[in-house]
Amino acid sequence: MPSAAEIQRYLTGAWRLMTGKPDGLLMLDISADGFWNSFFAIVVALPPLFVGWIGMANEITAEPAAGSRLSVLLRLAAIDLSAWVLPLAALALAAPLAGIGARFVHYVVASNWGSALIIWLMLPAALLRLISPSSSDLASLLSIGLFGLSMVLTWRLTNVVIGRGPAIGTAVFAGMFIASLAVLFLLQAALGIYIPG
Repeated sequence: MPSAAEIQRYLTGAWRLMTGKPDGLLMLDISADGFWNSFFAIVVALPPLFVGWIGMANEITAEPAAGSRLSVLLRLAAIDLSAWVLPLAALALAAPLAGIGARFVHYVVASNWGSALIIWLMLPAALLRLISPSSSDLASLLSIGLFGLSMVLTWRLTNVVIGRGPAIGTAVFAGMFIASLAVLFLLQAALGIYIPG
């Protein structure tokens, strides 16, 4: 488990990558231990994730057929965590075939810490939805704006870490985004989670 100082350094490194600065990679641990330790970013992201799950569970359980709040909360957690990890597992298989195998560890480490930052970035919209359900339109608008910003930051991180030019960086970004959406939608359908419009 990384120390608090190490976590701060890794998050700073991920942020620098998101702002297009390649030296952010020097702040990350890309050793075998660093690879596995980067999944601790999930723990770092749990507080804002939990806020989002509670808000969504409150909306979903307004429908009687949705099940108990705890059941919905657990299913939301399973879906989001799977959408985080499973695309990375798929990339492990695809990276050598795509010619980016040498950058796989770099990408996973940077992506994990970057994902934690993105989830914290999305917290204001989740808090607004939780604290003031009547402001759902405003929360949705804020979510869309923050989502757009997160896409730009994630693309930058991917492009810098892959280091093979914008075309390949964009292809990896798009592939991971599509894989995450596929996992999200498939598991929502499989687990009976229907997000209110």
